[in-house]
Amino acid sequence: MIDTEYMKIAIDLARKATGYTSPNPLVGAVIVKGGQIIGRGYHHKAGTPHAEIHALNEAGKESKDATLYVTLEPCSHYGRTPPCAKRVIEAGIRRVVIGTLDPNPLVSGKGVELLEQAGIEVHVGVMAKACADLNEAFFYYIQKGKPFITVKSAMTLDGKIATRYGESKWITNDEARIDSHELRANHDAILVGIGTILADNPQLTCRSKTIKTPHQPDVIILDSRGRTPSNANIFTETSRNILIFVGPNSKLSDRQRLIDIGADVVMVQEDTHGLCWTEILEELGKRQYVSVLIEGGARIISSYMQEQYINKFVIYIGDKIMGDEFALNAFSGSHLVHLSDSLSLAYEKVMLLGNNIKIIAYEKERRGRLCLQELLKK
Repeated sequence: MIDTEYMKIAIDLARKATGYTSPNPLVGAVIVKGGQIIGRGYHHKAGTPHAEIHALNEAGKESKDATLYVTLEPCSHYGRTPPCAKRVIEAGIRRVVIGTLDPNPLVSGKGVELLEQAGIEVHVGVMAKACADLNEAFFYYIQKGKPFITVKSAMTLDGKIATRYGESKWITNDEARIDSHELRANHDAILVGIGTILADNPQLTCRSKTIKTPHQPDVIILDSRGRTPSNANIFTETSRNILIFVGPNSKLSDRQRLIDIGADVVMVQEDTHGLCWTEILEELGKRQYVSVLIEGGARIISSYMQEQYINKFVIYIGDKIMGDEFALNAFSGSHLVHLSDSLSLAYEKVMLLGNNIKIIAYEKERRGRLCLQELLKK
């Protein structure tokens, strides 16, 4: 097997902890000696041993003169766990193959430098894009201090998310809905507006048939007046946090009511687009939300688009056409009058889910992703 094949195995290992490592990255590691894999590992959860440590523990004394494949540069600093680079050196690893450098300023390039100073052969950049994509949210967060924002929307072929009366079950098929629940499990939190809570009373949980114990993301609600009902379905899942942003005009009694039923309530200022997105993102960054999935209605999504805070779009298109001008649009409220002012997307992936379509796209001019070329220059 060649380097890329072993790195693929490391990537697959890293994915096993999807949804559980935040605010840390997903990392997988494989140790190879004599053409045989002697150690495997992945980072399970923040504060627990890193992928390299698990792999070294499995390989034991056989680690001496072996090759370590790891999706992300080994850390060189003391955090909640000791530095991995030091342990790699002590184990006698002869060669280290790294997918990408770590953009964290505490780490970037320093782990490689430490390994090379110890006489270890280091090769960086094997399957770099795949390894970076694995942690696109973490890479963005660690550089910007704000969460990576993904918008999810399910719509008809003519761009409608519900009938004029609000009926939306179901625009997409079973395969698309299962996929969207897995998307939820990949994020730290789901963000919706109060309109969605009042109209649909959603649970906003991950109910996946393919994930044995899916991560349940926190819920973030934009509720300027504090109108979230005390008996809303979002409060039935007690293993997660509920964060509600309110405006200055919300009543103290409503804020206290929400606090009493277990929600965190944060007041932010309002601007022309509603609650101030800048303050919201800063607060989410302080709370170490690395990835946030927006499932709000057209107004929430459009206001975010106008502020240019969206990093990624995941769009599910069903097999229906409504043809009703009064049906609810997926994107509306931006008031753009020139085609040149519209948002241009770069399609990353287009796939069929049964007879539905899934599109993954990024803003063409500001993809919101790690620049691999710059990272690999370090």
